[in-house]
Amino acid sequence: MTTEVEIELEAAVERRRNFAIISHPDAGKTTLTEKLLLYGGAIHEAGAVKARRAQRKATSDWMEMEQQRGISITSTVLQFEYRNCQINLLDTPGHQDFSEDTYRTLAAADNAVMLIDAAKGLEAQTRKLFEVCRMRNLPIFTFINKLDRPGREPLELLDEIERELGLQTYAVNWPIGMGDRFKGVFDREKRQIHLFERTAHGSREAKDTIVELGDPRLEKLLDRDLYYQLKEDLEVLEEVGPALDVEKVHSGKMTPLFFGSAMTNFGVELFLNSFLDCALKPGSHNSTIGEIPPTYPDFSGFVFKLQANMDPKHRDRVAFVRVCTGKFEKDMTVNHARSGKTVRLSRPQKLFAQERESIEEAYPGDVIGLNNPGVFAIGDTIYIGQKLEYEGIPCFSPELFAYLKNPNPSKFKQFRKGVSELREEGAVQIMYSADESKRDPILAAVGQLQFEVVQFRLLNEYGVETHLDLLPYTVARWVASGWEALEKVGRLFNTVTVKDSWGRPVLLFKNEWNLQQVQADHPELQLNSSAPVVSGQEPESL
Repeated sequence: MTTEVEIELEAAVERRRNFAIISHPDAGKTTLTEKLLLYGGAIHEAGAVKARRAQRKATSDWMEMEQQRGISITSTVLQFEYRNCQINLLDTPGHQDFSEDTYRTLAAADNAVMLIDAAKGLEAQTRKLFEVCRMRNLPIFTFINKLDRPGREPLELLDEIERELGLQTYAVNWPIGMGDRFKGVFDREKRQIHLFERTAHGSREAKDTIVELGDPRLEKLLDRDLYYQLKEDLEVLEEVGPALDVEKVHSGKMTPLFFGSAMTNFGVELFLNSFLDCALKPGSHNSTIGEIPPTYPDFSGFVFKLQANMDPKHRDRVAFVRVCTGKFEKDMTVNHARSGKTVRLSRPQKLFAQERESIEEAYPGDVIGLNNPGVFAIGDTIYIGQKLEYEGIPCFSPELFAYLKNPNPSKFKQFRKGVSELREEGAVQIMYSADESKRDPILAAVGQLQFEVVQFRLLNEYGVETHLDLLPYTVARWVASGWEALEKVGRLFNTVTVKDSWGRPVLLFKNEWNLQQVQADHPELQLNSSAPVVSGQEPESL
């Protein structure tokens, strides 16, 4: 017999959709995010949020450095209602130097939207992030952007996705013209043509004229060559292309594909409507007690992101928690799986970029912000009822290393606090020399911009000036069996041994050739490119 709790949870899960946007830098991800919020009613004009602190350059890019450079370097969460659905949009960094932050965010997503520039097609970062989605079997929806500019042929773009990603495509809509002659899109399901008028910089919803295919007015509304090109393309799609298979979409084997222009709003509303109809609802998660459905009655969730100083005035730290099962309620006391402690969740917040408001409850698929007094780490599970832990989120292999120096001894406390908090939130990995006489932390990053962000934030948020001493290494590997295994092999050439924040040995190599040489000389030494997930242990401090 179904209980009231189960009925409540089933109804809540049915209403929820959760997705992350992945793309190469400059594909238009921040612009698309803005326009989804515009159509979702979360903002009334692109670039302006319906809240007390309204005027912003970009809703999702809230850090000062992001606004100065016009790039996204942190993940944010944007929640809004649309068509009676609660939508959780997990915005991710577009810059490749911050791909690890994107990996962590994808762990909390149920669906992914792959954004592609129509002129450039698939790019390196998109391919890299697609592989992460594939590992997790995430449903992928593709939005081909910038149709208002000259670009590649639509059929050519479909072919590239199928050939290079091994992903079947189904075009939900089809573009009419391109660049200056882009007139709108054809909705294949409803057999309707959506003609658009350009709005001022796309800041408001586009006016939409809908015309049925075969309407005699089309001869006047569309140039003759565009009309016949559309008919010809549709014949090819019907004859050669597969039918839409929702099961294949949900298993990550087929991508529904949409054309449009986020800048001028062409196709954005059509995409949002189709996405809600086809997207995967919050699903089950693997744990130490097996696979758990979202309707499991006891609350549980995991931390996928930490962010320090979202509100610099209050020096706060926020843990982003993906709700996996049960119902979250304000002031509930939960178990912290890693430490075994109990924690009272007294200040839960609904997040909207930098804007926050207190919430009373949340359901599977939602993301909540919790005040973090130094308790939470990325990958932590919180739960009530039977003990469980979700699969952790590993660290990925960094490629740049540098000693971080604090030239001002009087600022040591601020320096230590800043490094500790930035490490907690995953802004950069922190390692230490195995030589105890060297106490300066080693920054380990995927890209150069991570170093710049750490130094910028230490200065602006903690008042600490720093400088870097770069190290000549490009490859890091964790020693699988720890220090004992390392002692057995003895001295290693062209390699330096450091330890990560958990005290585990990490070998740094100058290049891949050095790594292969060590592996050939010591086949018994098992090395991992990502750090094992830690449970029940606190990291070392400065």
